[in-house]
Amino acid sequence: MATTVHDTIPRQFLASVESFHRPDAFRHKVNGSYRDISHGEVYARVSALACALQSMGVGKRDRVAILSENRIEWVIADLAILSCGGVSVPLYATLPANQVEYMLRDSGARIVFVSSSAQLAKIDSIRGRLPELEHVVVFDADTTEGGARSLESVIADGRALAAETDFRALVGDVGASDWASIIYTSGTTGEPKGAILSHGNFMSNVRQCLEVYDIGPADVCLSFLPLSHVFERMAGFYTMMTAGVSIAYAESIETVSDNLREVTPSIVCSVPRVYEKMYARVLDSVAKSPPLRRALFWWAIGVGKAYLYASLAGGASSLLTAKRRLAHALVFKKLEARVGGKLRFFLSGGAPLAREIAEFFNAAGVRIMEGYGLTETSPVISVNTFENFRIGTVGKPVPGVEVKIEEDGEIVVRGDNVMQGYFKKPEATAEALAGGWFHTGDIGHLDPDGFLVITDRKKDLIATAGGKKVAPQPVEGRLKQNPFIAEAVLVGDRRPFIGTLIVPNFERLVAWAREHAIAQEDPLRLVEASAVRELYQKIVDGVNADLAQYERVKGFVLLGQELTIDAGHLTPTLKVRRRIVEKTYHNEIEAMYQSGAAARATTEVGG
Repeated sequence: MATTVHDTIPRQFLASVESFHRPDAFRHKVNGSYRDISHGEVYARVSALACALQSMGVGKRDRVAILSENRIEWVIADLAILSCGGVSVPLYATLPANQVEYMLRDSGARIVFVSSSAQLAKIDSIRGRLPELEHVVVFDADTTEGGARSLESVIADGRALAAETDFRALVGDVGASDWASIIYTSGTTGEPKGAILSHGNFMSNVRQCLEVYDIGPADVCLSFLPLSHVFERMAGFYTMMTAGVSIAYAESIETVSDNLREVTPSIVCSVPRVYEKMYARVLDSVAKSPPLRRALFWWAIGVGKAYLYASLAGGASSLLTAKRRLAHALVFKKLEARVGGKLRFFLSGGAPLAREIAEFFNAAGVRIMEGYGLTETSPVISVNTFENFRIGTVGKPVPGVEVKIEEDGEIVVRGDNVMQGYFKKPEATAEALAGGWFHTGDIGHLDPDGFLVITDRKKDLIATAGGKKVAPQPVEGRLKQNPFIAEAVLVGDRRPFIGTLIVPNFERLVAWAREHAIAQEDPLRLVEASAVRELYQKIVDGVNADLAQYERVKGFVLLGQELTIDAGHLTPTLKVRRRIVEKTYHNEIEAMYQSGAAARATTEVGG
């Protein structure tokens, strides 16, 4: 491996500054245009801020929180906190004030960085209940109400101190075993737990990833997943920084399509939800095309899949290769242009990627490398690579990470990337790390060639009243592949049959309703229309055709609104909080099961 990987994040930052001297180490939008930020500029601000934080009393194991969207100031704050031995506590900008309060109080954060007046307002509303919080620092210079200080004023103080401080010595005092971050799990069930990750945890995972991917200064990474998410932070920040990659920040998740074309990245980290939306948009565009163009598109996809699997099996024939070239010229190059035209590969994590979507993009030449990991493993456990790639799996374990399957199918792992424990939760730590292995809570198996296959979450398995266990995610994935469905949540624990809550793709549904002379466009009324229900019944029936009898969806509820982060239905990483969704729609679920029971009773009497 050409890249030298150091044992702490600050030492790696110093090495990257000295090795690469990039004028475009980072890029972000200013007044509508991307502005380059050099390694030198970042170093000057990080060193000054670290000295300022040290003067404010921040030392080893002192917690400092960051409540912000992705921006260059997030990077500077994180590197400065770690450089003076502090522990960064990243908080999602989408979190409501009560959840921010819990994490700040639980972590005992002494300082919090916030991005804007909106985030400052959250802190102001809860500050009276946070006795350990001493300072609030705001990234936006014009937002300093209520005793908060601007980031630039703190950095200005640090510049004077930096002249008298040996920044290298400060960085050198941080060791691999020192805590780097407390990252709160998304909390799909129960209250969030703060996973303690050391510098050694993070940097071992950086090393492991760079051993399986050829990444270097010629690459450009577009970053849009929240830096508060461990996947983006390790893969999209620390790994790219280590390899000398230029990192550009998207303006927001909504502008990713435009930013892909502007930045023309070679590497992008993303989650399946983004690919699902891209897939739906492509299919929607194809559906509106003339018949000949639709036929050409699906011919090209068929050729692409055949070529993909032939290549994975050892090599495609010359005829198939020629067809693949033609398919690229006529169809695939347009899809490649949508993602910037220079993309080498996407990295996918955070949730399972549906097989059909993986096949679609990889067949079209847009490579998606699906991996697997958790906050507690810094996060990568396994990943597909160019050398070891298999659709339907999350790849082989990365070097230095051991994977074992327990008797009940649970995946347990061991390696230098595994967390130190949960902050102030010794019982949860002992349970998670029982026997010297981290217990993931995921169910899966290793195939004969060593590729890891995830089947479901251990706690998400649905046990029907008939004693059958159903893994919800594969069924939900099949449902969500239909362009009329934005989200599906299976229910049925201790119930007589499997049911599902369906969130329609309202843009697609409204267009369909107009075509079928259904005048109602109010989502709450539209989902009540009998023709709409018939449409979704056909979709469900189509999915059921490929399922075992006990897995089949025998009842569904059409929701008239989307699941949102603000309502608590989704985590900040867009995972469904099943228990909260089930609680919110308790009455609708009960009505579904009552009508299902009544229908069966009527059938029995009539028979």
